[in-house]
Amino acid sequence: MTDTDVVPAVPAASVKAPPDHRRRAWTVTALLVVFMMVNFADKSVLGLAADPIRADLGLSASAFGLANSAFFLLFSICGAAVGLLADRVRPKWLLLTMAVLWSLSQAPLVLGGGLAVLVASRVLLGAAEGPAFPVAQQTTLSWFPNHRRNLPGALIVLGITLGVLVAAPVLTWVIHEHGWRTAVAVVAVAGAVWALLWIPFGGEGPYAGTRNGGTPGPVTADGPGLAAGAGRTAQGSDADPAADGRGADREAEAAKGTGAGAGGAARAMPYRRILATRTWIGSTAAYFGTYWVIAFCLVWLPSYLHDGLGYSSAASARLLMLVWGLSGVVVLGQAGLTGWLLRRGTSSRRARGGVGGVLLLVGAAACLALPAAPAGAATVVLLVAGFGCAGAMGSVAATTVAELAPADRRGGALGIMNAVVTTAGLIAPTLVGHLVDTHGTAGYRQALLITGVLLLLGGIAAVTLIDPARDARLLSARRTAPLAPDHDTPRRPA
Repeated sequence: MTDTDVVPAVPAASVKAPPDHRRRAWTVTALLVVFMMVNFADKSVLGLAADPIRADLGLSASAFGLANSAFFLLFSICGAAVGLLADRVRPKWLLLTMAVLWSLSQAPLVLGGGLAVLVASRVLLGAAEGPAFPVAQQTTLSWFPNHRRNLPGALIVLGITLGVLVAAPVLTWVIHEHGWRTAVAVVAVAGAVWALLWIPFGGEGPYAGTRNGGTPGPVTADGPGLAAGAGRTAQGSDADPAADGRGADREAEAAKGTGAGAGGAARAMPYRRILATRTWIGSTAAYFGTYWVIAFCLVWLPSYLHDGLGYSSAASARLLMLVWGLSGVVVLGQAGLTGWLLRRGTSSRRARGGVGGVLLLVGAAACLALPAAPAGAATVVLLVAGFGCAGAMGSVAATTVAELAPADRRGGALGIMNAVVTTAGLIAPTLVGHLVDTHGTAGYRQALLITGVLLLLGGIAAVTLIDPARDARLLSARRTAPLAPDHDTPRRPA
């Protein structure tokens, strides 16, 4: 079936959410942006303090890379496990638990200790931070229908950029003036403050999957409700064909199919079927390249700018902010372009997979050209373009998988994707550290070539594999075919 085979229905009158609902949705989104800022400030503090930590603890580049990789030892496992748990436990309490654990895990490092304490602290912090991105995305997207998810999804990714942009100058100053252990204390306190704000203001939205039929319900102080009448109203908004003739109505039908109708219980979609789709595989492969870039930037980019390219600490911090700043602009630009394309009836294959894939290919070209570029302005331009253009794929992957997966399988699908993707954070710091120890500054150039190849493969995967409408039809057909005729069409709630 081609992209033009699905014809958008005649636009129906869209049911607008009440003002208090919209305010709550954007309040929760803003809190989760700050959540991701704290998350990546935690990750970036060791990279910003690389030289003082190595000098203080007497670490080689390989040992320092190993300490950073330790962060990802349980990161992926916990990301998958808690992602699956998020389909059964309210994400509000999962997010609160994560933030509290972030602060507690860093306390021993603030008080003292050597390499063993550093590694133990990073392992515990990584376990607590592993599920952060998928659960934050799941919670944010639960407040918006499919055709309005691009901006809030992009803002969560933007929180990564803002976290580094704020952390780079602030933590660099704290490190230079008060020491790197004080900088760790600052990010630990930030996590505790966020947790106190999340308790009264956080929560899930009406488009979260429910146990009793997967239909959106009214939002209360305790979470999304299950009232049938309100559920139909929200469901109609989610499936507004005027906004997205393919993705939104598909998701509405899939969401209804995940729960029990009036005539009997519906079967839950096995995770293995979602993970076997070309869309999930393509999104995961593309996002892996992006996360490799993130891990490189967080751990080794400050050292590469200072030791490999000869910039001062202050100039390195400014260039680091430029890289992350461009990444933020690209994320917002991608969200705007993708949303505009979806509203014009363009398929998600082109609006999400095509746009995200092209950005990865641009980043790949810049990274592959960087080792041979002359020192100076050309190096800066290629560095900023190569790393800056890669960041948008995180938002693309999350919104694409959210469109593909039924509501009651969304947390697990996102969590498992994040678990696979974040293995890049386990591999990249150790590999780059080994290259630097073995080849000196030439090791950075080899690391850039590896990064370019991964972005190239990810871009090709995004362009050729991502097509959530096609794969949703295949999933729906496989789920409904074995059922008896009276179960073929899920009943609408009374």
